[in-house]
Amino acid sequence: MEMAPTFPSFTRLILLVLLLGLVRSESTEKQRYKAIYCFGDSLADTGNDRVLLGAANIPPLPYGETYFHRSTGRLSDGRLLIDFIAQEFGLPLLPPYLGGPGQHGFRHGVNFAVGGAIALNQSFLREMGINYTLPWSLDVEVGWFKQLLPSLCDSSTTNCSDFFSESLFFINSIGTNDVLGFLQLGENKTQVRDFVTLVVQKTRETIDTLIELGAQTMVVGGFYPWGCTPAFLTEFGTNNVRDYESETGCLKWHNQLSKYHDQLLKKEIHHARKMHPHATIAFANYYSILKPVFRSPNEYGFNGKEALVSCCGMGGRYNFNSSNACFNSLRKAGNGLHVCEDPASRLSWHGLHLTEAAYGFVARALMEGRYSIQPLS
Repeated sequence: MEMAPTFPSFTRLILLVLLLGLVRSESTEKQRYKAIYCFGDSLADTGNDRVLLGAANIPPLPYGETYFHRSTGRLSDGRLLIDFIAQEFGLPLLPPYLGGPGQHGFRHGVNFAVGGAIALNQSFLREMGINYTLPWSLDVEVGWFKQLLPSLCDSSTTNCSDFFSESLFFINSIGTNDVLGFLQLGENKTQVRDFVTLVVQKTRETIDTLIELGAQTMVVGGFYPWGCTPAFLTEFGTNNVRDYESETGCLKWHNQLSKYHDQLLKKEIHHARKMHPHATIAFANYYSILKPVFRSPNEYGFNGKEALVSCCGMGGRYNFNSSNACFNSLRKAGNGLHVCEDPASRLSWHGLHLTEAAYGFVARALMEGRYSIQPLS
């Protein structure tokens, strides 16, 4: 098995300075996090969807080919961002909650993220006219955490805060499925922004809830530059050149929407810090990490000609077809599916999901603290 890439020790120290506001010795830093608890959607799902759908229904190889050499339920060719972060802190890869404790139990943390998860509840989306078929939401994931909590600590005392003092809570980018569903309704931009506000408010509510349950250190991820993804470019592409960024070829409005979401989220994190002064809440700015890469991919080691094209997919300018996506097409022989030869040179694995190389790049940027984890003081 390929070894995990190492990061310079000083970059880990920088992350802790940003997260904790304290300078710690190298020996102390290595022991800082004993567990990670992750929440999110398919961008962070390490196997919960596999349990829900059954092994026969998860995407086969080449999913997982780069690192695991087998399909694991991750929607990528290898590791996800949360995998890199766990490995960087010397922890095992997080077991999916629905898969049970596994070899290491849950003492090093657990992953509640599940493919297709939404920020808002399914019933609320249906009231908005979005016929979303999956019930997994932030509330559901927090509910799973509450079910697990008694086995970790005594929530009737202050022991949970003590227990989680050496734990990192990670809310990965969440709400994309909600926003995508609302965009497909064809509402105007003002209505879309109002809907994004609801998504951010739900994320803030989750931050408050987790802190009340004992979380002390938390990273909250923003949106990716969705206007640069094959899924959005295919779904919302136009014939008007002015709808695209000249320097990247990405969709202007959808990238503006990602930035709008992040602006609101930063404000909510700022308010949450004031409400919970004992907690450390950091913002992971995925947009600012990735946008320069889409602008100049060759400078960062990626294929400039294919920066907006799915590695795995079929059809169209961006090698993406929403009705016959990569994971569905793999089960159908002779259907024109194209899988790139070198995923390490590509940003998009398929649709909305990145390659292991792209997730690794984001992880390195986070660990080095390059404008990516912001104290917002």
